[in-house]
Amino acid sequence: MSQLLQKRQYTIIGIVLVTFIVLAFRLFYLQVIDDSFRQSADRNALRKIIEHPARGLIYDRNDSLLVYNDAAYDLMVVPNELRAFDTLELCRVLNIDKKELMKRIEKAMRWSKMLPSLVAQQMSKEDYGYLQEKLHRFPGFFVQNRTLRHYPHPIAAHILGYVGEVSREQIEKDPYYQMGDYIGLSGIEKAYENELRGTKGIRVVLVDVHNRERGSYKDGSEDVTPIQGVSLWSTLDLELQKYGEELMHNKRGSIVAIEPETGEILCIVSMPSYDPNLLVGNVRSKNYGILSSDEVNFPLFNRALMARYPPGSTFKLANGLIALQEGIVTSTTIYPCPGGYRMGSHTIKCHHAGSTNLYNAIQISCNTYFCKAFYNILSNRSKYPTIQKAYAAWEQHVNRLGFGVKFDSDLPYELKGFIPDTTYFDKKYNRAWNGNTVVSMGIGQGEASVTPLQMANFMAIIANKGFYYKPHVIKAIGSKNSPNTRFQKRYETGIKPEYFDAIIEGMDMAVIGGTARSAKIDGIRIIGKTGTAQNPHGRDHSVFVSIAPKESPKIAVFVLVENGGYGSTVAAPIASLITEFYINREVKRKDLEKRIKEFQ
Repeated sequence: MSQLLQKRQYTIIGIVLVTFIVLAFRLFYLQVIDDSFRQSADRNALRKIIEHPARGLIYDRNDSLLVYNDAAYDLMVVPNELRAFDTLELCRVLNIDKKELMKRIEKAMRWSKMLPSLVAQQMSKEDYGYLQEKLHRFPGFFVQNRTLRHYPHPIAAHILGYVGEVSREQIEKDPYYQMGDYIGLSGIEKAYENELRGTKGIRVVLVDVHNRERGSYKDGSEDVTPIQGVSLWSTLDLELQKYGEELMHNKRGSIVAIEPETGEILCIVSMPSYDPNLLVGNVRSKNYGILSSDEVNFPLFNRALMARYPPGSTFKLANGLIALQEGIVTSTTIYPCPGGYRMGSHTIKCHHAGSTNLYNAIQISCNTYFCKAFYNILSNRSKYPTIQKAYAAWEQHVNRLGFGVKFDSDLPYELKGFIPDTTYFDKKYNRAWNGNTVVSMGIGQGEASVTPLQMANFMAIIANKGFYYKPHVIKAIGSKNSPNTRFQKRYETGIKPEYFDAIIEGMDMAVIGGTARSAKIDGIRIIGKTGTAQNPHGRDHSVFVSIAPKESPKIAVFVLVENGGYGSTVAAPIASLITEFYINREVKRKDLEKRIKEFQ
């Protein structure tokens, strides 16, 4: 009997020991290995608040501030901490209806029940102050400090860009972001997001049962200080940008001005435009909807980078250079012009009649001369056995001059225009085509299309006699003395420098006594070329390209005014005024300035 009791005693002791070991292991697991309960407890007492850094500032080339930060506040929610609250009162505070509030909370729950999500973004100081007094009534909600972009000058909206809430796809690509964060969505804000965004910090605070903060945890020893984003110095000239937008008011089109020796963009205008402050704060969504639905003016469309226009007669300069490089013409080669270029029963008309050399052809914009030169480039069978090979060689020249390609610079959403290749024409004409079939491209018409940025860069190439630096809008990062080294590579076009002399002289003659006389400036030797780009949807586009001063170029300009008519009517005077303002910092021709501002 005693042995039986002893066995039972050992059994009971064994059971107790096993139970104790199991409980001890479970306790060890919960306290040491699995910290979910500790995290839950911590969340009831502690709150880790992400401290978002201020974005970097943006200056113009002369240290004028273009973009800075204002204080703003976001209302965040942690779904797992939600308790019953007065939804109608919170709706009144946020100025939204209950349906919208619940939609935002449901979105937050789908994202994460444990992590904070955005409910209301970029509240003003006044709204924040009012909400802060009532926040204890809304468990699970808290306010997070943010910064709000502000634009002291309502200009350059397409280039400066804007910020908006990050998407799920962007979060998956970059772990830096969480739901509710902001990211640059266009312009400089997008191109230099990594520099501008800074580094996040963390603030750990004690929170009572009433959802009220009670101070820092451990005297802030576990806090991480945010690091402000890096400031940028742009290439833009604030006053020139303002002036360009004033000249283009109530017009459609673009101005692009470049400093030839660096590729720095001095001003870049796309009209119609908008005030960049419209896409800031809690009115951003509403205003974006209004702007994006405007199918008359398309104010969000950046014409300088994305619009494709037939280059018109300004393209004759490119074909002149290619003809020189290919040995088709010299500067003194003469072609007779009977008033047009004839192809059987069809004639491309020319307002000039008589014989011209290359200088005169540029001066008076002779269609016949450049049609013949283009035809002869494509018909050079002593060098190229087929039309396809001749055209491919021409296309390569055009690409190296910056057309039909992207510069891949710091300008988001840039398009490359359109220069058709041989496959395009082989398909269109069933391989039965020749120089006359596509001769209209010799004068900038037909299938070819270019962007304003490409044409301005082409002027920089002419000013530099054969090379360029990629056009760009940021010249320094971090400090004015820290140059942006990304754009210091020199790109050669393959055209011999001496061939540019004839083009420059022809452009000079065009201003002195040719089609570009309306661009003359007293005291500044400006050279240029007019263009009238055909428009199948209405009045032709007015186009002008220029370089100044002739001997030591400081500015290259392209202007296109949609439905503006002849290049000499409005585009040439605009380029002339832009040049005068940039070089002299004032404009004396007030009558011309007044006429252009009133033109629409």
